[in-house]
Amino acid sequence: MIESWRWFGPHDPISLNDVRQTGATGIVTALHEIPNGTFWPEEEIAARRQMIEDAGLTWQVAESIPVHEDIKTGAPGWERWARNWAETANALARQGITTICYNFMPVLDWTRTDLDYCLEGGATALRFEFAAYAAFDLFILERDGAEVDYSSGDIAAAQSYLAACSHEDRDRLTANIIAGLPGSEESYTLDAFRDRLAAYRDIGREQHFQHLRNFLETVIPAVEDAGVVLALHPDDPPRPLFGLPRIASTLSDLERIASMNASPANGFTLCTGSLGVHPDNDLPAIVEAMGDRIHFAHLRATRREGDPRSFYEDAHLGGDIDMVAIIRALRRMEAGSGKRIPMRPDHGHRILNDLSGASTPGYPAIGRLKGLAELRGVIRAVDSIDNLRS
Repeated sequence: MIESWRWFGPHDPISLNDVRQTGATGIVTALHEIPNGTFWPEEEIAARRQMIEDAGLTWQVAESIPVHEDIKTGAPGWERWARNWAETANALARQGITTICYNFMPVLDWTRTDLDYCLEGGATALRFEFAAYAAFDLFILERDGAEVDYSSGDIAAAQSYLAACSHEDRDRLTANIIAGLPGSEESYTLDAFRDRLAAYRDIGREQHFQHLRNFLETVIPAVEDAGVVLALHPDDPPRPLFGLPRIASTLSDLERIASMNASPANGFTLCTGSLGVHPDNDLPAIVEAMGDRIHFAHLRATRREGDPRSFYEDAHLGGDIDMVAIIRALRRMEAGSGKRIPMRPDHGHRILNDLSGASTPGYPAIGRLKGLAELRGVIRAVDSIDNLRS
């Protein structure tokens, strides 16, 4: 695997020189400053690539080219946005960046309710608390028809959660959910969020699958000759939110998406944290089933709580997943396919100087460095054991 690092561009508090000190050789980034749906000028891609290479690193993955909401809803004129997407992908390919991570989650990207959940020992982590999410949905957003998605116990827990919140707590919860977490494609006000949800009122899972199929049928023929591979990111968390359809949460979902287009360009990002939240997902089995359709890996661990709909980001070798088995499956997949996939330590605890310094939520320097070191150790150990067995 190619050890890589998520970098948010020149304004990231973690510099490219800092990244070199981690031992990572690849960069995962995007032109985050360009509005959703707009073509990325090739000269700007080239300048960013040169900046990365001048630091002794390689731009391995574009994460992400945002998929415009009109594509996801199938709104009239969505084809124009898809053509822009394909043109950007080809411009990236001409600059040597051919792996593109993207997501098809409607309205929101990854979602958390707490960005500084205190762990035993003083570190902080990202967390999704179901009662907090329900409180926001029911009593702050006041989404039409939300009550049907919750049991009476859920509603009571949400009321109790909100009663204990200050005005500052409510504002923070709202910002965490809709203001746009790092790498998200959109940020919203409450009214804008309500309007965006309304666009999906008549779109269920089947329609959303069809809109993804339409997107793939448009962009893959336009990019595959350039060597571009698409790596769809799974839903995070892997369940419906705010009444919106989610279609990339389980192995059966991924198999259905793979069957939409036989091209190897139609592939996936294995995000072990996102898929690991779903108790029925067997991550090594997903690697085996998807095989060389996996073009990129986000390696992290989540731990479900007493209410399994709630979870927090655990240490990279902790949580509810078997990271050693996952890495062994990935290494065997690489050996069988003859390719090396980029991987990055995804998210990380805020520890040590991360707690007092500038840090992007979910992407601290030291916490991710610790995760990368742990993952690197597992890779070396797995390779050594497998070599001895052979």
